[in-house]
Amino acid sequence: MRADKNGKPQPALAKSVKSSSDGKTWTIKLRNGLKWSDGSKLTAKDVVYAWQRANDQKTASEYAYLYSGIKNDDAIQAGKVDKKDLGIKASGNTLTVSLEKPMPQFKSLLTFPTYFPQKQSFVEKYGKKYGTTASKTLYNGPYTFKGWNKTNNKFKLVKNKYYWDAKNVKTPEIDLQVVQKPEVAVKMYKTGKLDSALVNTPQLSQANKTNKGYRITPQATTVFLAYNQSGNVKALNNKKIRQALNMVTNRSELNSQVLSCTSTPATSFTPKGLSTVNGTDFATYAKQDYTYNKSEAQKLFKEGLSELGEKSITLEIEADTDRVANAKDVVNYLQGQWSKNLPGLKVTEKFVPFKQRLQDGNDAHFQVMLTQWGADYAEPTTFLDLASTGNANNYNHNSNADYDALWNKEAKGADATNDTKRAADEKGLEKIIHQEAILNPIYYQAQPELVNPNIIGFYHHAVGVPLDFKLAARK
Repeated sequence: MRADKNGKPQPALAKSVKSSSDGKTWTIKLRNGLKWSDGSKLTAKDVVYAWQRANDQKTASEYAYLYSGIKNDDAIQAGKVDKKDLGIKASGNTLTVSLEKPMPQFKSLLTFPTYFPQKQSFVEKYGKKYGTTASKTLYNGPYTFKGWNKTNNKFKLVKNKYYWDAKNVKTPEIDLQVVQKPEVAVKMYKTGKLDSALVNTPQLSQANKTNKGYRITPQATTVFLAYNQSGNVKALNNKKIRQALNMVTNRSELNSQVLSCTSTPATSFTPKGLSTVNGTDFATYAKQDYTYNKSEAQKLFKEGLSELGEKSITLEIEADTDRVANAKDVVNYLQGQWSKNLPGLKVTEKFVPFKQRLQDGNDAHFQVMLTQWGADYAEPTTFLDLASTGNANNYNHNSNADYDALWNKEAKGADATNDTKRAADEKGLEKIIHQEAILNPIYYQAQPELVNPNIIGFYHHAVGVPLDFKLAARK
């Protein structure tokens, strides 16, 4: 499946995707006559192979966790069961998928590249070099790469003549260019050398807000502070300390003074861009009171220090500067604001490479961490799972019995197939995150960009695959 301009899953390689009444069996029927970009047949077996390969420990897929919930998946990833026992079977053009629990997000997951088919003979032909250059990649979408070798800065997208919906792909070729410096990209856009350029700094965004092609695209990404509650940081196991830090975070001021209003102050962990069953934006529906309140923060912080038997504490904020945009400016702001407004608190900074930050998060080798999470699929559970006990991406290392009970009811229990009850449960999970100060959501990230007003059909998705060129064309 692929997402439409509104982010809703629509049939693509599949002509139909249907669920059983209990939500545990899905039947996927592929279109007739599907082909790979080399003209060979694309079959249901290619989907089975791709899913099994993603769950093979030897592949070490970064997104293998997205298969959790499919029959035997967790056991396969743990090395206890063979990958061939994954709950997917092919018969002709039909795929049958067996789940261990209802997964309302399943259709949305099918739009994510980790679920896309792969041709076994092609993958095995190139081995470790598979997917590393244009010629070592096989395609089934509207375009193929031409001239990409992993290191060059200029290459093309060329229309795939074997694509099932090729008649609706209007542009034969699209030139792509990697420009390292955002100010250079903006200059190239203004001189007509580019039709689209990302505006990746608050300063550039502010300077180009009146440009006719300027737009801000929500990214369904939340930038937040993880609090290490593993027991390694005594102060952060105190709820009042965490609540004080949340209350003294002035999200509106940070957005206006540091981010030049390119983002939205967070009012929930789940960002804007994910809808409830009645179409209401979930972030609006589940809004919590993350209001700046210095006096209450000081009161709670003083009480927290007393409970800890301390007169003062030092906390270190860790971040990277190669993944979280504007991380240094954000951390500098938080350091100044927290230190100024909470007597008895000293704040230090630590900047590490992205991979080191991930490792420190996994190992609970940090105190406070500036991080971000983007939606893998269009359901709030892609965020709310992160606060459940034992989740591999739970950098807070928290464990809350009430949260886990409600999470299990929403994701695995009686409410999993009831949209209204599930939404209420998800709102309840947001309430616990807020009341317990499990983490500190700061802002919802957005992407300012410049796009030639004469270009139509070029979409920037908030969830999953970010750029969609299928319908792109000049007026």
